[in-house]
Amino acid sequence: MGTRLAGQPATGVREHREGCPVGRARDRMTEINRMTEIIRVQNGPGVAETIGAIIATSFHEQEISAWTIPPDDDRRRVMPPLFSMAAESALVHGEVHATADLSAVAVWFPQGAEPLPETPDRDARVEAFAGPHWERIRRMEEEMDKRHPQDPHHYLAFLAVLPGHQGRRMGTRLLAEYHRKLDEAGMPAYLEASSTRSRRLYLRHGYQDLGDPIFMPDGPPMFPMWRPSRSTASAPLTS
Repeated sequence: MGTRLAGQPATGVREHREGCPVGRARDRMTEINRMTEIIRVQNGPGVAETIGAIIATSFHEQEISAWTIPPDDDRRRVMPPLFSMAAESALVHGEVHATADLSAVAVWFPQGAEPLPETPDRDARVEAFAGPHWERIRRMEEEMDKRHPQDPHHYLAFLAVLPGHQGRRMGTRLLAEYHRKLDEAGMPAYLEASSTRSRRLYLRHGYQDLGDPIFMPDGPPMFPMWRPSRSTASAPLTS
């Protein structure tokens, strides 16, 4: 009878373990962990368009999206290039983080004493592809700018999870990963929650309401929120 190394399972036992429900569940969890690993997205050809499409798909059914661009078909046409422009700027001036399978993305901008460079002809470009919807896009951005804090912070412009992947804590993982970086630097964060559901998520992650909601004319509210740095809990100055 042949010998077997100590601690090495017999062939039949090893095959049984690999084919049993426990083994399959373990393999599935390994695959899920690999797909949901957090990566920093690097710039390259088509990257901004890919990130923009993910955000547009994730936000398509949101109330604020429907208010900004009411016709469903127009939303499908206008939102991808609109968000791609923001992603393009973040890839240069900020950070874009994502799960490895690109089912969830977070777009961050550092906000310091000096404003970030603006995309050349940005407003004219948006107006060109948005057409009659440019007026509401402009109005929403103006209202958001009025409430944006002046103190240095990092701004979460978008946290987007594709339909079918929501409810799997991917947004939580993206937030936790970046918050560790902010806490190490003693840096606060700011965002506008686009729904009561997302507001509840951000409350769980240490964000606080920053004043009253932002209301669009006959539209849904957005909720300005501030996450204090580890070194201070003071509220920021707003513009």
